[in-house]
Amino acid sequence: GSLLDPSGAEAAKVGAKELSRALLYWMQTEAPRPDGGTGYPGLYPRPDLTGGEHGLALAPYVRESRRIRARTAVTENDIGVEALEALSRTKPTTYSDSVGIGCYRIDLHPSTGGRNYIDVSSFPFQIPLGSLIPVRMRNLLPACKNLGVTHITNGCFRLHPVEWNVGEAAGLLAAWCLRKSLEPHQVLDDAGLTAEFRLLAESQGIETTWPRIQAV
Repeated sequence: GSLLDPSGAEAAKVGAKELSRALLYWMQTEAPRPDGGTGYPGLYPRPDLTGGEHGLALAPYVRESRRIRARTAVTENDIGVEALEALSRTKPTTYSDSVGIGCYRIDLHPSTGGRNYIDVSSFPFQIPLGSLIPVRMRNLLPACKNLGVTHITNGCFRLHPVEWNVGEAAGLLAAWCLRKSLEPHQVLDDAGLTAEFRLLAESQGIETTWPRIQAV
């Protein structure tokens, strides 16, 4: 079901509940145990801990959201180790307008080719301010997985710390623009404003570059 319309969203929730219950039943009855037996009958839902009546999550986890068409789109050619090696590059793309950092392998599941899991090595990366600025829209900022990435690079940008960083940067940018009577695209288009905002982000504890570790 599609999460973008009410009827589809309800169908998706029902399907997710049934899939979760099916997995739990398999774990209770058929999962192989180290002692040679099968099943863990002691596993059961805990609605007293999760809330609600069924003991499952109260809302579905949306792994990949709709994304903006951003001024800067981070692709596999910017952070993927093998992709960069094919381009004779040994380092990821760095951004003078960085407003954060992240680090996780690119994992996709499932793939369009039918594989249930794809795992691709990626470099520690930066979050460019340009990935938060839409090409066309003016009164809009992404705050999580809806920034300027691809289906592939979403595999590493979707991690909670990266999402939190995106949200912090977007919130700080919105507040700063209101205070200075600016629009976000004006900040990106002016190198001085970009540098000023980056310093503000760093003053608030947002790391914009990965530290260099000196080998001992």
